[in-house]
Amino acid sequence: MTGLTSTGGAELVGTTQEWTERYSRALMNTFGPPKAVLVRGEGAYVWDADGRRYLDLLAGIAVNALGHAHPTLTAAISAQLGTLGHVSNFFATPTQIALAERLIGLAGGDAASRVFLTNSGTEANEAVIKMARRTGRPRVLALEGAFHGRTMGALAMTHKPAYREPFEPLPGGVEFLPFGDTGALEVAMADDVAALVVEVVQGEAGVRPLPPGYLAHARALADAAGALLVVDEVQTGVGRTGEWFAYAHPELGGGVRPDVITLAKGLGGGFPIGAVVALTARAATLLGPGQHGTTFGGNPVASAAALATLGVIERDDVLAHVRAVGARLAGALGGPLVKQVRAVGLLVAVELTAPVAARVAEHALAAGFIVNPVTPSALRLAPPLIVTWDQLSTFVEFLAALPADLARTTEET
Repeated sequence: MTGLTSTGGAELVGTTQEWTERYSRALMNTFGPPKAVLVRGEGAYVWDADGRRYLDLLAGIAVNALGHAHPTLTAAISAQLGTLGHVSNFFATPTQIALAERLIGLAGGDAASRVFLTNSGTEANEAVIKMARRTGRPRVLALEGAFHGRTMGALAMTHKPAYREPFEPLPGGVEFLPFGDTGALEVAMADDVAALVVEVVQGEAGVRPLPPGYLAHARALADAAGALLVVDEVQTGVGRTGEWFAYAHPELGGGVRPDVITLAKGLGGGFPIGAVVALTARAATLLGPGQHGTTFGGNPVASAAALATLGVIERDDVLAHVRAVGARLAGALGGPLVKQVRAVGLLVAVELTAPVAARVAEHALAAGFIVNPVTPSALRLAPPLIVTWDQLSTFVEFLAALPADLARTTEET
């Protein structure tokens, strides 16, 4: 059994089996039974309640940018919490202001740009829906395969029927266009469109980058129609693709400047925070006093975590590391089960030869690797940005050694 830090006078001890049984009795069944009960982490590794070590190739779904227990991040959080933990947004804090300035600078904003800080990516995209409403235009365009969150407004822009249908009717006015189809976009774009909302790389759909030139064409069409171009960088931002923002890649964004960027996941290095970065004067002024708010969003501890995360990425030249190690990983992944590899930096999908991703993920977990079966036939890898090639190479060897006959079973369980 593994002991953890005492909480409220009770030491948190127990085996994986014991914790799993307690989980089933205490938590709502929204995620299904946990794959493991994790008790600590260091760098790119985590340990479960039975003491088993895993290479974390998912990083909390692209969240733990600096890995686990990074000393700079933990020191920043501890120092801020020991100074000032929370105030309402009737007041400002230096960390909140400094973070907003930092994000505007990274995004190439100007004196007209403004930031709204949230607790998550879905809340950032929920704010986008409200911004779209404030334009007075009725239509919002999104893409097939999109995932923008699970609150009602963000869910309205999320394409997957299984996520949407149990909660319909959703907020109206959202139309889904075929992914990457510029012709369909040309037909749909008109002067009653409030916003076009896109992911430069669709993560939940299996790491699908937009075709080259699509975003630039979308920018031109949005400008002509007077619509907002919103880029959801919740999963791809903060260095995940080897640039601060995925749209900064020439082959993906081509120098396009969005009206709005949404961020979360890696921004706080594991501490919950999100952001809406409005780069244009029009977008920045759509929400006025009393029209939106948040209790915890942009609190000083979360803001300190984000500033520390951004600082380490810059200080340690992490973007260059992501580009180099990501390219090496994409080129090395292979084996009897591998059909295709799609990768942008350290956001990677391994398309398999059959719909056995869940089974392969189970084999990986048993072998000490955490990966995500993002679709029935694809694994998603989104490791900490600080992961080393020596660590990644162990998974490359594991995947290459999986037998081809694993794909001969036609149905996943």
